[in-house]
Amino acid sequence: MSTLDSDFMARQEEIFLELRSVSHFFGPRPVFRQISLDIRPGEILLIIGPNGAGKSTLLQIMAGLLIPVAGTVHSFLTTGKTGYLGHGTFIYPFLTAADNLVFWGRLHGLRVDGQVVLPLLDRVGLKAAALERAGTFSRGMAQRLSLARVLLINPKLLLLDEPATGLDTDSRRILEQEILQAKARGAGVVWVSHDGFRDRKMADRVLVLEAKRMAYLGAVSEYGQWGSHA
Repeated sequence: MSTLDSDFMARQEEIFLELRSVSHFFGPRPVFRQISLDIRPGEILLIIGPNGAGKSTLLQIMAGLLIPVAGTVHSFLTTGKTGYLGHGTFIYPFLTAADNLVFWGRLHGLRVDGQVVLPLLDRVGLKAAALERAGTFSRGMAQRLSLARVLLINPKLLLLDEPATGLDTDSRRILEQEILQAKARGAGVVWVSHDGFRDRKMADRVLVLEAKRMAYLGAVSEYGQWGSHA
């Protein structure tokens, strides 16, 4: 094994994603500047900040959906090991819940059948609706199906953009359980939240975006001013 390959494997064990001096603009307007951070295995990073701070934009850059205007983003993961749950559910309304998962699984080159789909739908509380068209689902049910879509690939890096939107108490409990299970199996989780005070109990580190910059990055236990960013 070459020294370069050895270094890459070592970095892969230490971190999943590396951002260095990342800045982004929409036209002449800066969204944020000079964001540098690492995403590590087995941790939850909570991203908070006021509306318009660039939280969703940063998550899209992490997912590879946007190219930053400046800075570098390097993933140490193999293709197909990053799961992204955005504001859109990306489900097909005329397909059943089960067929949605079969379709997405095949896009990722997975062999997906009922033995895979039904237990996964059961995990997100949708087993009874497996044969119902997704277009008839409530917002919360659609969000849970989208969560199942992401979990299907067993991602090592899970990127969540306000995933609790539209969820009732039971659905939120399912979401939190899946996030903790992802952490327990060694996945890295990045969670954009609009309620830092409530969600801080789940996180290891917190990133605060404010005034177009990284206002804070560190341990949750060392950051106490949650109320002003909730």
